[in-house]
Amino acid sequence: MSMPAAEDLFRPTAVPDPPEEVEAEVAASRGGPDQRGDRAPSGRVKHDEKMTVYITTEELLDLEHARLTLRRTLGTAVDRGRLVRAAVALALADLEENGEHSAGAALTQA
Repeated sequence: MSMPAAEDLFRPTAVPDPPEEVEAEVAASRGGPDQRGDRAPSGRVKHDEKMTVYITTEELLDLEHARLTLRRTLGTAVDRGRLVRAAVALALADLEENGEHSAGAALTQA
């Protein structure tokens, strides 16, 4: 008597969701909203690109304080990267919506 193969034991049992790229192409082909207007943090997905950001000790402590506050008040365990991606998404959405009157526009004067 033979044992089942690993493929039989661990085969997918549900139809996977279509990749986000396909959904974006479908929305674009239907005349959906501009993707830049739909800024949202990417959340818990595998990311293709990496960016290194240098911050001061005080900024790092503020980031950790925010992360721990989210954990304490909302019960949400958020890592630094996810918190930074959410902040970047908010800043880009503000820039897209408010242009030169956005909070990020002040960076050009620094």
